[in-house]
Amino acid sequence: MSNSEDDLGSINYELLVEDALRTVVRGALSIVEHAGLPGDTHFYISFKTDFDGVDISDELRSANPAEMTIVLQHQFWDLHVADDHFTVTLSFSGVPQKLVVPFAAVTHFNDPSVGFGLQFTVLGDEDENTSESEAGGLSEVASTTEAKTPASDGAGEVVSLDAFRKKP
Repeated sequence: MSNSEDDLGSINYELLVEDALRTVVRGALSIVEHAGLPGDTHFYISFKTDFDGVDISDELRSANPAEMTIVLQHQFWDLHVADDHFTVTLSFSGVPQKLVVPFAAVTHFNDPSVGFGLQFTVLGDEDENTSESEAGGLSEVASTTEAKTPASDGAGEVVSLDAFRKKP
């Protein structure tokens, strides 16, 4: 193999899959931005509060120094979705506060009304021992609500990508 081929490395398919799944989050939020929440749909969105580009009040950041979970259900306003982030206004202790959250900061996205959930690895979050090919890879795609509320039809399941990962 020549040096130029070594410099190219390999295609990080895990990162590509994770980026594609983040478009699911963006798409779901875009639908809600334009049409509102259909039926019983509601979202739990967790994100890294210390991630570059996250804009929240100092009070919220001090109460949630590493990660925060928000719920978009009955009371949220001014949801706007951009290519790389979303903004939303939520009420905290009766005080409306605007949040700016880059999609790259999102660690979990759940819609318990249908048992759908995604879990992401945030770049820069992995162990220093994690190889570069695993950095930013998809941790799992799961129906994470099954741990909290058993699905009546048993539809929730974890889909593991381990079978597709390159063996050392």
